[in-house]
Amino acid sequence: MTENQRPAVPLRAEARRAAAQPQPDDQWRLQHVALAPHRLGFFLAMVLLIASGLWWALVQVDRVSTALSLPYAVAPSLVHAAVMSFGFFPLFFAGFLFTAGPKWLHVDPPPVSALMAPLLLQAGGWLAWLVGAAWAQGLALAGCTVAWAGLLWMSGLFVRLVLRSPQQDQMHARSIAAACLWGCLCVAGLGLSLAAGRADLARLWVLSGLWGFITVVFAVVAHRMIPFFTASALPAVQAWRPYWVLWLMLVALAVQAAAVWLQTADGRGAALPAVLRVRGPLELVVGILLLWLVWRWGWVQSFRNRLLAMLHVGFMWLGLAFVLLGVAHGWGGLQGASVWDLGALHALTMGCLGSLMLAMVTRVSCGHSGRALVADQLAWGLFWLLQLATVLRLAATAPLALAPWLLALAALLWAGIMAVWGLRLAAWYGKLRVDGKPG
Repeated sequence: MTENQRPAVPLRAEARRAAAQPQPDDQWRLQHVALAPHRLGFFLAMVLLIASGLWWALVQVDRVSTALSLPYAVAPSLVHAAVMSFGFFPLFFAGFLFTAGPKWLHVDPPPVSALMAPLLLQAGGWLAWLVGAAWAQGLALAGCTVAWAGLLWMSGLFVRLVLRSPQQDQMHARSIAAACLWGCLCVAGLGLSLAAGRADLARLWVLSGLWGFITVVFAVVAHRMIPFFTASALPAVQAWRPYWVLWLMLVALAVQAAAVWLQTADGRGAALPAVLRVRGPLELVVGILLLWLVWRWGWVQSFRNRLLAMLHVGFMWLGLAFVLLGVAHGWGGLQGASVWDLGALHALTMGCLGSLMLAMVTRVSCGHSGRALVADQLAWGLFWLLQLATVLRLAATAPLALAPWLLALAALLWAGIMAVWGLRLAAWYGKLRVDGKPG
């Protein structure tokens, strides 16, 4: 045997031993989606996020070109508002709350099998809502009912975790539980109002749920997690989250949820100008305080870490939304012309909630798939495209001839961003962790 031939035997033996070892399963499999709460909740949310985004983009293209002639059994603006508020956000909440919530509360998490039915009911219900909105109002109402049942079931599971908890500090979890129950009431109000032929009341239920349910959950999670994430990544920045800040946000959002009912269905509030004279300045003060809070939490330092920067920019939009609302309602209360109200609403939804969603879900998905907690070039680029889409949507509220085209462009951008982001992360949820750990 020559010198060059000597290693052959041990190398062949090593190769045989390696071949005999079980190889990691790196294939996408549907059963992997049910391995953890975040996988199931986030995957279903992505399906609904992509479907609703594509549908709304088609609606906007149809409006500016009339080439598609889409059918509408329910007013598309109401369909859009409902699914964008109550559709995918609660599914994302489920993935996060049943992953982080048990750790907050020091209780055992429910098995994924316990979440399967309520989350499938929500996803299936809102998909039926989208289909029924085009073809049959009865199907849309049935979908809303099914989704409401799923949300109520999911909320009950989270409330049970809170009630079982021995943890003394339950402020964040209890606030979220209360918000979820308010969301259940608002979805029920949406369906009942639409069944009664009161689309105006249905819209008010959606807006009240947006402020009192969806935005409350985001604000509570931001109060708990943004300072913690910032201090963990940037040791020079001290975590600062006093409870008076949380109470400020909760009271401000509760007032917004209630104030929806003090306005007429078209949002002008002409019957209550005195209320708007008070409401506008208060919203402006809250907005300024929230922008100060962004700075206090380490706005400048956050840009050393892309994922942190995404969180801070997203929260900044909440302050800007309140500032715009303050200007809009102050102007409306004094002169009867609230021209920025719709822009403020989309600063909240696309700017704040959309940005925080992209940042939070990306972070959780990276960490629980065994990947590094970083925003790579794709995630970073999609985030800034979302900021562009938000600015375009705000510009589309202005009385411009190009406004319908700006709205269509913003909708197309949203649909494209969410499709690329959603398909990428959905591919992770169907595969095992890259580090070989369970979960």
